[in-house]
Amino acid sequence: MLEPTIVTWTIIIFGVITCGPLFYAQLVILLQPKGQKAKDILIGKGEEWRDKTHFKSAYALAFADWIFFLPAFAAAIIGVLLAEIWGYVLFALAGAISLYINIFLWFFEREYVYPAVGPLAYYTYIWGNFIYWGVVSLLYSLLRLNGITF
Repeated sequence: MLEPTIVTWTIIIFGVITCGPLFYAQLVILLQPKGQKAKDILIGKGEEWRDKTHFKSAYALAFADWIFFLPAFAAAIIGVLLAEIWGYVLFALAGAISLYINIFLWFFEREYVYPAVGPLAYYTYIWGNFIYWGVVSLLYSLLRLNGITF
């Protein structure tokens, strides 16, 4: 019924590859908010925060992700691998969170990040993969919860 398939494993692995580095970068800023390493990872080597709002938003989003998104993401993976309904519900929730925050970041950060990294990096690992994973995990979970297996 809800047993993991190759598609399930692919989505999980893509999610871990996408979100793992983010969680690491956020842990760095949470442990050393004013540290150079946090700036190097999150905004670029040798770069400075644009202003207080830039720093505060990065810090707040890291805090929120570690309190809410990371636990939901981890529990979702466990639940999905155990073929539990609640796992797929949490997987859909994690996908929705990823979509929500990255729609916000499209408007909040794009004008600064896109020119600095270019289209390939931006539409893949900087921003795009979070949208792709969010859409796929949300839709996949909803389909699986409605009895569609692939």
